[in-house]
Amino acid sequence: MATNEGGFTPPTISETHLPEIFPWMAEWGTGFGKNMLMAILSVIIIYLFFMWAIRKRSLVPSRLQWAAESGYGFVRNTIAKDILGEKHFAKWVPFLFAIFFFVLVNNLFGAIPLLQMPTFSHAGPAYLMAAIVYFTWIGVGVQKYGPRYFKLAVVPAGVPKAVLPLLIPLEIISNFIVRPVTHSLRLMAVMLAGHMIVMLAGSGAEFLIGQQESLLMNATGVLVLIGFIALYFLELLMMVLQAFVFALLTAIYLQGAIEADAH
Repeated sequence: MATNEGGFTPPTISETHLPEIFPWMAEWGTGFGKNMLMAILSVIIIYLFFMWAIRKRSLVPSRLQWAAESGYGFVRNTIAKDILGEKHFAKWVPFLFAIFFFVLVNNLFGAIPLLQMPTFSHAGPAYLMAAIVYFTWIGVGVQKYGPRYFKLAVVPAGVPKAVLPLLIPLEIISNFIVRPVTHSLRLMAVMLAGHMIVMLAGSGAEFLIGQQESLLMNATGVLVLIGFIALYFLELLMMVLQAFVFALLTAIYLQGAIEADAH
């Protein structure tokens, strides 16, 4: 908690950016920091969890095996199969599985003491994930339809030709500019906002409870602390929901590229 002449100073966004572990290219303000470390850690955690869960596969699964199979089944059936359909979903299950659990674990880091920072509360990782998805679905469309895909993506079927001069620029902006930006910023903004709200409530409660000369402020601090706990669980829900939304939108974009000629 930071104070200024006995007053309360709220936490700022800069406080979520910890010093880099291995700084390099200082003039560019970049290096190997906590954010990158947690991204690597998430891959290790996901790998170890699923490999440990299926090490002794059984027709009567253990709790750990059941949890792993349920997670896989959720991505396979709810995201891949429901969106991409019976014909196309199977080959994309590993990709969607990796995206969902990678985003989920990196989001959940924000709810773990000491770590306490969602990886995607920073714009860089969110932009990178959205870029991977962006070039993937464009590549799928081009692979299937060739250069004609770009026409299919921006010229809806059945639209009068008189409307096309107005509609085509809007479709280009919507599909190839707005879509990847909103895909990344939605994730980053929700994670950052939730993290900042929890930080603000926690530091505010600490400040109020620490005011020994005011019983009213102490009582208010206890109320804020109760609200902080509620916000913590709300943020936890949003972490899971945003992983689902990110993977779901990925599946929708892939489905749009695969069946572009049907639109």
